[in-house]
Amino acid sequence: MKTVLVGIGQAGGKLADRILEFDHERGYMSVKDALAINSAKADLKSLSIDSVLIGQARVKGHGVGGDNELGAEIMEADLAEVQEKLGERVTAEAESIILTTGLGGGTGSGGTPVLARRLTEIYDIPVYVLAILPGTEESNLTQVNAGRSLKTITKTADATIVIDNDAWKSTGESLSDGYETINQQIAKRVGLLLAAGEGSAGVGESVVDSSEVINTLQAGGLAAIGYNQVPAAESTEENITTVRTATRSAVLSGLSLTGETAAEAALLVVTGEPDRISRKGVETSRRWLEDETGSMQVRGGDFPMDSDHIGSLVVLGGLQQSDRIDGFFQRASEAAAAPTETEDESDKLFQNDEIDGL
Repeated sequence: MKTVLVGIGQAGGKLADRILEFDHERGYMSVKDALAINSAKADLKSLSIDSVLIGQARVKGHGVGGDNELGAEIMEADLAEVQEKLGERVTAEAESIILTTGLGGGTGSGGTPVLARRLTEIYDIPVYVLAILPGTEESNLTQVNAGRSLKTITKTADATIVIDNDAWKSTGESLSDGYETINQQIAKRVGLLLAAGEGSAGVGESVVDSSEVINTLQAGGLAAIGYNQVPAAESTEENITTVRTATRSAVLSGLSLTGETAAEAALLVVTGEPDRISRKGVETSRRWLEDETGSMQVRGGDFPMDSDHIGSLVVLGGLQQSDRIDGFFQRASEAAAAPTETEDESDKLFQNDEIDGL
């Protein structure tokens, strides 16, 4: 699936950079262009992709200091400039636009809902958001920002793929190292998904195309993506178990949102050497995925590649329940009700469907 990436805020810009890097290093070229948007000039300097500095009249390139209402305001004020920059990149070849963002900061959490809303009004292609949830140990401000932003984004974007910081961060790992690990993990998953949607030069029995990716995410709301790979045996018979193991691990321990399996739709893409991929393994894995997700809309296919591993890439669309998301909103609500916030503000954020200012 050909896409244009838009990284918003510090975390979003870095993630977009990593996805583009993965895509181009592998030679997939599914990412047709990329743009980073930020209100902090310093955060743009380390990126290899083109950028737009917004809010110069208000914050002079120093960022919004975690204030996501200000982040929303400056994105709204500079939408014309952002649209002009994006318009040069979103050509007829693009099949989607993907916004990458960290929900805890000010520019990303405030600006992403504003830009997503505008892009869905302009373009007929789907607009997806890769949204990074702050970890449970992060500050109250990041929890509140993320709660407000996620509620708005899920009502605006065509689908929101949630990336849970807690899913992959290792015990004792620093926040900066943890973020880099997460970026690499997500870049691989998203890069493979985009490339799989383009088909491949290899000969697979059932190659995935972009329409299957789009249809899986068509349910809207929240989505998750998972991947795992297992060393391949020499014969397809031996790899029946290999495919099953990779698929179950992708869902049960490799998913971008911890513990989520009930979904309206799912997509299974099995990667590896075509003559090693077991059709029986793929079919039994699809049936397992139907049982695990409770969905009868489980699409599947191959992504032939030169590899000594069998991998399973799983996308869950229209997640129907989430203990992690419920717990996240509870944590955000408690943070909003902390002494630094008023009771009225807490009520407005988490009892109303619409969040003012985002």
